[in-house]
Amino acid sequence: MSAVSRSPKLLLLLTMLAVPATGSLAMQAQDEGAESDVMATVYGERIPDPSQMAKGPELEGIISARSGNQIQVTTADGVKTVVIVNENTRVKSSGGFLGLSRNKLATDALLNGLPVKVDTRQWEGGLFASEVDLKSKDLRTASMIHTGTDQRFAEQTAATEALRSRVGDIDQYNVKNTTNVNFDVGKAVLSAQAKADLCATAAAAEAMDNALLLVVGYTDSTGSQEFNQMLSEKRAGAVVNHLQQACGWKPYRMLTPTGMAEADPAADNETPEGKAQNRRVAVNVLVSKGLDGM
Repeated sequence: MSAVSRSPKLLLLLTMLAVPATGSLAMQAQDEGAESDVMATVYGERIPDPSQMAKGPELEGIISARSGNQIQVTTADGVKTVVIVNENTRVKSSGGFLGLSRNKLATDALLNGLPVKVDTRQWEGGLFASEVDLKSKDLRTASMIHTGTDQRFAEQTAATEALRSRVGDIDQYNVKNTTNVNFDVGKAVLSAQAKADLCATAAAAEAMDNALLLVVGYTDSTGSQEFNQMLSEKRAGAVVNHLQQACGWKPYRMLTPTGMAEADPAADNETPEGKAQNRRVAVNVLVSKGLDGM
């Protein structure tokens, strides 16, 4: 377990995440269409048969919002494009997760945060997704995070509301301790030691009243910014999954996991030893200043 982290970037991140107090509430806001004001809606006009549409642009990026039968895809350069999906959209996965390889999935599988490639058709009403390709391992990560933060489960809803009533108006936290777990180059796979360290951290945090966990993923300086951003998010997702599934940490006590790519390095990226330290996920144990010591 490392020394307590007090970096300015972490404090800024905490300020941004402070209200609402839990990641599950933030996820719910997005799931319920918090960004729907930027998304076009087609009223009273039937979408034509895809075979009658002209070929549209191919999109590759992250699903950054969803509202009804529309998804918003944000590409690596920040461009946001709204695409319509329906029963004619072919959603395919590659990989072996739950036998879904190369099978058609329902459009319900298109979750926020999921990396996708989209073939589109265009008509006067906008863009239609004729085919959406995704990786099964990405679907697994997105599904676990979505399920772990889903407010529709009554038990979690009650617990989250109780926690929110205690910390919802407090925008500062004490960082009680920080545990760093490290990764191999280009990988997001937890080692046996990392798994043990995470469960030890969860057990220690469980003994603290009102403790929350903030999980932040990082990379070294190798690779592009786009690749490192995605890799840092995958590493954070892997840690969140293990904390919740293997260590028993409750999802409503988890702030939204964050990927920071190569930002805020823990060591010098000019040396192999420094890069090894920077390929990490930091698990921060937080207690609101107003409740610390209660």
